[in-house]
Amino acid sequence: MTISGRLKGMFLAGAATALAAAAAMPAAAQEVSDDIVKIGILNDQSGVYADFGGRWSFEAAKMAVEDFGGTVLGKKIEVITADHQNKPDIASNIARQWYDTEQVDAIMELTTSSVALAVQGLSKEKKKINIVTGAATIDLTGKACSPYGFHWAYDTHALAVGTGGALVKQGGDTWFFLTADYAFGYSLEEQTSNFVKESGGTVLGSVRHPLSNTDFSSFLLQAQSSGAKVIGMANAGLDTANAVKQAAEFGIVAGGQRLAALLFTLSEVHGLGLEAAQGLSLTEGFYWDRDDESRAFGQRFFERTQRMPNMIHTGTYSAVLQYLKAIDKAKTDATEPVAAALHEMPVDDVLARGGKVAKNGRMIYDMYLLEVKKPSESTKPWDYFKVLATVPGDTAYLDPAKSNCPLVTP
Repeated sequence: MTISGRLKGMFLAGAATALAAAAAMPAAAQEVSDDIVKIGILNDQSGVYADFGGRWSFEAAKMAVEDFGGTVLGKKIEVITADHQNKPDIASNIARQWYDTEQVDAIMELTTSSVALAVQGLSKEKKKINIVTGAATIDLTGKACSPYGFHWAYDTHALAVGTGGALVKQGGDTWFFLTADYAFGYSLEEQTSNFVKESGGTVLGSVRHPLSNTDFSSFLLQAQSSGAKVIGMANAGLDTANAVKQAAEFGIVAGGQRLAALLFTLSEVHGLGLEAAQGLSLTEGFYWDRDDESRAFGQRFFERTQRMPNMIHTGTYSAVLQYLKAIDKAKTDATEPVAAALHEMPVDDVLARGGKVAKNGRMIYDMYLLEVKKPSESTKPWDYFKVLATVPGDTAYLDPAKSNCPLVTP
């Protein structure tokens, strides 16, 4: 072979090597820390919110991992869980241990607003992603927002718009509030009152009850005697359940007044039973009997848990699935690129159709105003709701420019 021929061969061989190296670059850029993606589901598993989210959210998270394929970027996905007992200090200690010694990449669910705020603050400090599905406060995407914090499933603004504003349009134009005597109850009452008034309704009054109350008779009699078309319950958990039970004993719904539970889900309705809960109005972001896709998901969830999912369970499924999609898109589990992908990607799954993540981390999607059926209207197990209205996401959720989140420039 001539010298020129050998040089030509060397050039072609070098070019082929360079092309092969270039083709291999995307695979080399796929990086997963510690060769595993680890997700923590942190919530209440023994207290008043154990059915609200609890171990059922953990099952939903595992379903999302299975549906994604069990691996991402060729690496194993692991989901762990713990009970924060609704205590911010316990939650923070668990989260810190997860981040510092157990190589957890993201923490999700976080039932209870005080817990969610504490863990989101720690996650911001550690530059780790957290996605809240079980807490309500709008501060998570407001003054306490984080570049790595995301809020899925619902918040107090969406509940107030859905149950307050929409019910007025359905004819419930006079309200009386039964409010838990602490910050969460005040916030729910205030936000819902604003939407009632903006929609042309009137607030006739309110009464406040102690947290973890058992006897609601005097409060319900005041609400009943007000003549309000709607009694808004600005409370949660067992307080709401006890109030609804006793309202049924007083014949309040049978007498023509409506009960509006401002934070209530399918799980709590199941616990009460239709006889006590019938006629109750509430807002959720998911109902298992909505369409064929939601029914299929609900059946799969039921086979694992012997219950149908609410918006917190399905929201946790959606959050985990979207997080894994973001890692796949970013080709790494590093926080900054994954957070960027979460902001950029639309959310299309069994929870949200055409959902979008705003600059403040709020996932915006449609909510549903629901009414609990009468026992005679229910035709099968877990057939509890009638869908009264769809509340568009841009209506349900606060305009990010008005959220007081420092990450958003109006």
